[in-house]
Parts: sequence; C-alpha cells; structure tokens
Amino acid sequence: MPVGMLIDTTKCILCLRCENECHNFYGLKNKRLEGSSEKPELDAYHYVVVKSYEVPTPNGTKVIGVSKRCLHCFSPACVSVCPVGALHKTPEGAVIWDEGRCIGCRYCQNACPFEIPKFEWDVAWPKIQKCIFCLERRIRNGQNPVCSDVCPTQAIRFGDRADLVAEAHKRIAENPDVYFDHVYGETEVGGTFKMYIGAVDMRELGFPETETEMYPNFTHEFLSKIPVEIASLALVLGGIYTFRSRRMAAAGQDNSHNEKRG
Repeated sequence: MPVGMLIDTTKCILCLRCENECHNFYGLKNKRLEGSSEKPELDAYHYVVVKSYEVPTPNGTKVIGVSKRCLHCFSPACVSVCPVGALHKTPEGAVIWDEGRCIGCRYCQNACPFEIPKFEWDVAWPKIQKCIFCLERRIRNGQNPVCSDVCPTQAIRFGDRADLVAEAHKRIAENPDVYFDHVYGETEVGGTFKMYIGAVDMRELGFPETETEMYPNFTHEFLSKIPVEIASLALVLGGIYTFRSRRMAAAGQDNSHNEKRG
C-alpha cells in the first residue's frame, strides 16, 4: 500500500527536532547550528525546514509553525519532464533521484509547482537534492521516516495514505473551530503523499495554489516543444557521465587491488 504523511500545523511547537534530525541522519549542512544569521530555506542541504508565519486572527496575531519538505506527488511534474529518467516514482510513493542518469539539465526544478528539487551549486559534480522520504534507509526496513519518529507532539504522522486522509477529515469535522476545512495535498496537483492540515488556509503559510489536475498533463506539452538539438545534447551528456562513472569505478577497483598486493 502507498504510504503517506500527515502534518498537523496546529500541533507544531517550533522545536526544530524534525529539521535537525533529518540533517543529522543524512549528514547535511545546518545553517542554524553553524551560527548563520540567515534563515534556512529548502535547498540542496536542507531536506526539511521548519518555518514560522505570523497570521492574523480575531484575537490578534498568531505564530504558526510548519515543517516543509517535498510533497511526493502522485504523478510528479519533475518526473514527467526529466529527459533521461533520472527522477522516478517508487511503489511506496516516494519520488527519488538516480545520480547515474542525471545530466544536470534542471528541468525538474522549473517544472515542480512547489519549487522542491534543488541543485548543488558549490561542487564539481552536483546532485539534485530533496527529501527522499527516508525510503531506502527507513521505510523499506519497516521503520518510520526520522522526522515523524522524533516529533514530540505527533504533529507529523506516518502511515497508510488512505488512513491519514480519513484521520485528517475526522479531526476537521470534530474540531471545526480549530481547523480550516481543507486537507492540503489531498487533491492538489492530483494528490500528494504528504499532506497538511491546520488552523488557516495553507496558502497563508507559503504554499502555492495549484491545479487539481495532475501536472504531467501540462508538462508533456512542454516536453514536446524541446528542440531535437537539446534532446541530442542530453543523450551525449548522459553518455559522458556514464563513461566517467565507469572510469571512476574501475579506478577504485584498481586501487583496491593494489592495496591488497602491497
């Protein structure tokens, strides 16, 4: 069964544990811990970012915390525009990236309605980076994503997507004075595997207003307009990257053999 995640912003206490644990688990840079005065944004070194928003209420201004990351769409625009299939959807619902295929065209960045895939600009052989749903190291080992396990208020819940949708609507129906009546991600872009509920419209917390139609219906038209020359360049660059990767792997094996002989 496809898994999902429900993030309830009414329960977020801005403790940053989900953000910090993600950084620690994947060995990412952390601007907050490095003492930077710059507030972190989702980028190549921040798969999860906790942001705070001040929103007006009848009783004054309220600060709301929201844990942001890739939403893992049912039918991802990033996957549909990739000319070499470097991004793909897994049966569990996670959208992941294959380094061996990527040619660095960054079409995925331009296609994503949530502006999620990020490019490493400061390394020689950059990667596309984003939340990968802890697929290989956690979910496929029968464990929850690290962010959901460390949340002290259970603002982040992991489980079967259908069960989480039902739980979201149950909370809204039972507490109409607490929740805004919408599950963000249930129908946006045709549906996402990570969904949000809260006291206000998610558009007030920096989420875009999107179509309910799956975005590949639009991106296929975009891909059809890519010139043949660019498509050919993609194949050439892909071949170069594959050749280089094999050379590096062979060199690594030779070094290993030499060390054993020594």
